[in-house]
Amino acid sequence: MPPRQTPTARQLRLGAELRKLRENMGLTAREAGEMIGANQARISNIETGRFGLSEQRVRTLAHNYECTDSALIDALVAMAAYRNRGWWEEYRGTLPSHSLDLAEMEYHAVTLRVAQVINIPGLLQTPEHARTLFRQVVPELRPHEIEYRISHRIKRQAILHRENPTPYTAIIHEAALRMRFGGREVARAQLDHLAKMSELPHVTVRVIPFDGTVFPTVGHGLDYAYGPVPALDTAQLDAAHGSELVDSAAQLAKYRLILDRIQEATLEPEDSRDLIHRIAQDT
Repeated sequence: MPPRQTPTARQLRLGAELRKLRENMGLTAREAGEMIGANQARISNIETGRFGLSEQRVRTLAHNYECTDSALIDALVAMAAYRNRGWWEEYRGTLPSHSLDLAEMEYHAVTLRVAQVINIPGLLQTPEHARTLFRQVVPELRPHEIEYRISHRIKRQAILHRENPTPYTAIIHEAALRMRFGGREVARAQLDHLAKMSELPHVTVRVIPFDGTVFPTVGHGLDYAYGPVPALDTAQLDAAHGSELVDSAAQLAKYRLILDRIQEATLEPEDSRDLIHRIAQDT
C-alpha cells in the first residue's frame, strides 16, 4: 500500500502518540523498527501518519514500548480501526485543511467545551449569521466559496442532532450576544436559535455577563475536545491565519484550567437563557 499523501489530523495524532510512547521508552526509530522486523523509514512513516496500521500492530508497538495504560492502548487501537471516510473529506482541496481537521476533531470528541468572547460558536450559528461572517473574511471570498463554508459549518452541527449527540458546553460573553451581525433581523434570529439550542439536554450555554467579573482569556476562540482518555484530548485555537490544534500534556492542562476559570465567571444555564431572551427582545 503506497504512503498516504494527505494524512488526516486523527491519523497524524495516532502516529504522534506512538512516537511519544517510543520516546518515553528511550528507543530510536531504528531500534523500534528492529523489534518488529521493519526499518527506520517504516517507523518514521508510521509516526507521521503516512502508513496505516492494523489493530494488532498498534498493540504490538505498545507492548514493545512497555505501555501499561490499557485504556490508552484500547483508544489507540480504536483510532487505527476506524477507516471510514469522514464527510469532511469531500471538502478537501476546496476548504483549508484546518477546517477539515476541526470537523474531524468534533466528530470524534467524547465531549466538547468551547469559549468565545466576540462570536457565537460555529456549532450554534444560523446559516444567515454564518453567511454574514464569511462575507467579511479577508481576503474576500467569492459567493460559491462562502456557500461551501456555510454547508461545511451546517454539516458540523450534525453532531448535536445525531442519535447519540455529543455533550456540548458553550461559554459565550455577553459581548457576542450584542453583536448585531447582519442587522436586527439576522441577530434576533440567531439569539432565538441560541436560546432554543440551550434547551436541549446535551447542550449547555453559559453567558459571561457585563458585570466587571475578571476572567482569563486567550484572546481568541478556544475549543476543547475531550477524548476517550485524557491523553487524547485536543484543544483548537482560533487565529487570524487559521486554527491550531494543540495536544501536548502541558498545553492541554493549561487550557482546561483556563476554561474552568472562565466558566467560574458565567451565569447559571437558566439565567444565561433568560439573558439571551432579554437581549433578543431588545434587538
